[in-house]
Amino acid sequence: MTDYVPMTREAYNRRKAEVDRLEHEEIPLIAEKIAHARSEGDLSENAEYHAQREAMGLLQARINQMKSELGRASIVDPDKLPKDQVAFGATVVVKDLDYDDEEEFTLVGKGDEDYDSGKYLITSPVGQGLLGKKVGEQVEIEVPKGMLHFEILSIRYDG
Repeated sequence: MTDYVPMTREAYNRRKAEVDRLEHEEIPLIAEKIAHARSEGDLSENAEYHAQREAMGLLQARINQMKSELGRASIVDPDKLPKDQVAFGATVVVKDLDYDDEEEFTLVGKGDEDYDSGKYLITSPVGQGLLGKKVGEQVEIEVPKGMLHFEILSIRYDG
């Protein structure tokens, strides 16, 4: 998988710091717990040992995923993007044509997403469906639950 992962410099730095923290604080802590559990004897019936080994595997998988994303990171400078169309960092107000209400989405990169507060990954179906659109355009976006029908009411860049 060679897809790029768009993110701001700040999100990249936060994610890199999180990987460093996990590698230098969490991994040694779990390794210490594994060593302690191992010292308690028979490993075949040692639930603590097996639980810590599983925790280590899950944490290592998370670190590997984050490192992969950092390796494929594409640092985006929102100041260099067009302001008259939807692009990375845009906050878009849309009218939902099916429900006749307004919604607001901010298109962000990996590490900044928070769907509950309207921060959608630019690589998500909604992000991709809005990308490049201008005020007044109507869009149809296919999502797992079906089709969304929006009209773009406004685009702004807070920054």
